[in-house]
Amino acid sequence: MASSSLTKPQMRGLLAKRLRFHIVGAFFVPLGVAAFYKFAMTEPRKKAYADFYKTDDSIKDFEEMRKAGIFQSAE
Repeated sequence: MASSSLTKPQMRGLLAKRLRFHIVGAFFVPLGVAAFYKFAMTEPRKKAYADFYKTDDSIKDFEEMRKAGIFQSAE
């Protein structure tokens, strides 16, 4: 009868091997997420704010609201 023996699991250095893999992942995954958030979310938002304030005329808006009667103390 042929006995099939299982290979012994690696015990020596197992923690160091797994930590090496997970530390690299724990460094690069958040770095990638932060870069994605910066370029996909904050940069377009900053551009939209800049475009809005290039053409914004707050004095004109105030005068329109004043003429519409929104403000009671600035007649």
